[in-house]
Parts: sequence; C-alpha cells; structure tokens
Amino acid sequence: MTRGGSAGVFSMGYASGALSVALLLAMAGAPEKTPPAVTAGKPGEPSLPQIALPLAGLRPSDIRDTFEQGRSGGRPHEAADIMAPRGTPVYAVDSGVVKKLFTSRAGGLTVYQFDSQQVYCYYYAHLDRYATGIAEGKALGRGDVIGYVGSTGNADPAAPHLHFGITRIGPEKRWWGGEPINPYPILIQALKK
Repeated sequence: MTRGGSAGVFSMGYASGALSVALLLAMAGAPEKTPPAVTAGKPGEPSLPQIALPLAGLRPSDIRDTFEQGRSGGRPHEAADIMAPRGTPVYAVDSGVVKKLFTSRAGGLTVYQFDSQQVYCYYYAHLDRYATGIAEGKALGRGDVIGYVGSTGNADPAAPHLHFGITRIGPEKRWWGGEPINPYPILIQALKK
C-alpha cells in the first residue's frame, strides 16, 4: 500500500471506490459526511487516517523497520523503533482518547490511544514518564504531548527509543490485540514531504 505524507500530517487521496460512494451520495441528496482519508491501495482495502509524526525533527536514520523481526518467546515485534534522546517529547499522532495506561515487562511505561473514530489504536512504549495530566479517558488533540522517550521495559538502557505501533481494532474495541499495521513506511513517507 502506498502512502504519502508530510512532516506533520499525512496527505492521502481517496481510493476510487470511496470517492465513487461519496459522489453517489452527494448526487442522491444524502446528507454530506466527510469520508475518512484513504489511500490508493487495493480496492476495498482499509487504510489509515491522516496522522502526524510522534516525534519532532525526525530523520530516516532515527527510525528502524523492525516490524517483522522476532522477539523473545518467538513473538513478532510489530512496531517501528524510533531512536531519540531520553526525555524527547512524544506527541499524539491523531486526535482521540487515551484508552489505557499500562506498565508491562516488555513495553515498560506505555500509552494506548484510540483515534476519534475508534478504528485505530496507537501504541507508544518504553516511555520514560507520562506528560502531566495524562490519564485514561483523557481526550487528546493531534500534537498533544503524551509522554517522553525512555528505555523502560525490556529496552536497552543505552538506547532510548519510542516503540511505536498501530493496530486496526475490531468491533470489540479492545486496546490489546487488533490487526498490526507496519508504521515504518508510513513514517518514512511522512519525512519526505
């Protein structure tokens, strides 16, 4: 799937199917709704909303494509690692809500954020600390500081980074599980704009 973007926000066109539906509804006099931004992927394939970058000033060398790498216990990584100095602010990539604050052995201090449509869950892990006022149920705007880069959990203390994951959540609306989406090509494309 090809995605385009800018340093702050992804810029995505409409897939022909979504555009056709929007045009048919408009011509039929149906109430106008702005369809979610979609990419020109395979017909019928779901796509990502427009998102911002989770860290300011990123360079391609700061991001590692570790999505398919294996981890302890044979589990897949299913995220991108973004190298940054400890204490670097981490920004919400979309507006939505803090669904879960969680501390785990692997991820350390984490934030699970649902987008405002409750279609996607953004996962920020290995945080050093949360931003002041972050709590479960807190509404977030795109670009709000949610925490700071660290090396909690099973991260190497000498290599602080943000473990950033995206999942497409199902109808159960669970903060865990969901269909993992590789964020690496999305982040790299965003850096090119």
